[in-house]
Amino acid sequence: MTKIRNVRREDLNQLVDIEQRCFTKEEAATREAFIQRIQLIPDSFFVAEKDGAVIGLVNGPVIDKPYITDDLFKNIGTNPLTGGHQSILGLAVHPDFQGQGVGKALLFRLEEEVKSRNRESVTLTCKEAMIPFYEALGYINRGLSSSAHGGVQWFNMIKELPRHDEE
Repeated sequence: MTKIRNVRREDLNQLVDIEQRCFTKEEAATREAFIQRIQLIPDSFFVAEKDGAVIGLVNGPVIDKPYITDDLFKNIGTNPLTGGHQSILGLAVHPDFQGQGVGKALLFRLEEEVKSRNRESVTLTCKEAMIPFYEALGYINRGLSSSAHGGVQWFNMIKELPRHDEE
């Protein structure tokens, strides 16, 4: 059974391995970026674990605007307790476990956190091939992103969630 939990420092090597398997060298988060994210945003960094091994991850800081900018890949701060927009800088599932619902489970767990903290939306960028995956989960394609991260063309995807005070 797959368990979703907050990231821990000892997950670092497995996180780097999964990231490098799922993204090009130019796109993948570095070991240093993961160390920073584990330290600063553990409340919005979740991993999927199966039989004691990390098989997937989702992470990103809370930002004050609805779209991701490239500076976030290098500089993040701690998350505010409530409000803001939850960004996703990375969603990755080990290739051996793709197509089994792990990515969806990670997104749903992050969305629970977003709702409980009255965030305005979940925002991410993705490659064109991934648009149908996110649209099937309720994300809206807002067109080309200004991001040039990794030298790739990205699309802005956003999902507004009902806030706790609106349910």
